[in-house]
Amino acid sequence: MKQLVLDIAPSPPPTLANFVPGRNAELLQTLGNILAGLEREHFVYLWGGTGCGKSHLLQGMAGLCMHDKMSTAYFACDANTSFIAGSDADCVMVDDVDRLNADAQIGLFNLYNGIREEGRALLLVSGSAAPAQLKLKVREDLVTRLGWGLVYQVHELTDEEKAKAMKSHSASRGLDLSQEVCDYLLRHGRRDLPSLMATLDALDSYSLANRRKVTVPLVRELLQVAS
Repeated sequence: MKQLVLDIAPSPPPTLANFVPGRNAELLQTLGNILAGLEREHFVYLWGGTGCGKSHLLQGMAGLCMHDKMSTAYFACDANTSFIAGSDADCVMVDDVDRLNADAQIGLFNLYNGIREEGRALLLVSGSAAPAQLKLKVREDLVTRLGWGLVYQVHELTDEEKAKAMKSHSASRGLDLSQEVCDYLLRHGRRDLPSLMATLDALDSYSLANRRKVTVPLVRELLQVAS
């Protein structure tokens, strides 16, 4: 079983198509409109808690921009982030802005002003809180600028929405997933959607290899091996 878990194919890359919107349907539509040239505002700030899907959306947008042959810069922020590489990009994604140190905050402030002056590039930024609650002590004027464009809270899926997404994913693989199994995974597994989907893929493969139905005991076995 342990080798089987290791052999499971990695989850597909994040895209807008495989993002489960839940209460974020308006946000997803707005991002699509930006890519289609139907939205004039090109500055977007997304905020929400861990696991809500902010990174998924930024990575999905980056992938689509690159597919459209647009020069794209994606920054997974940390204390050492430098924004020099984004100065000439058509699309700039800045993930977890609250992790930036003082120098990086200044760098993003300058990048923002440069993009606004040129008026052509797309800038998407994510953070853990709404702009007014961001704790960027060095550049409070950066906080102000992040609130000038479109601001969306990214809502985490409810357990009911996660269960619906799991059942839909399982059905696409020809697997009939019971509510009991969904409930068990939500109680005992990792609760973020990518991890849940990866577990379902592992369960499907394991059940086929052993000619057993996907039941709670089977889920329990697999989670014990994976841990």
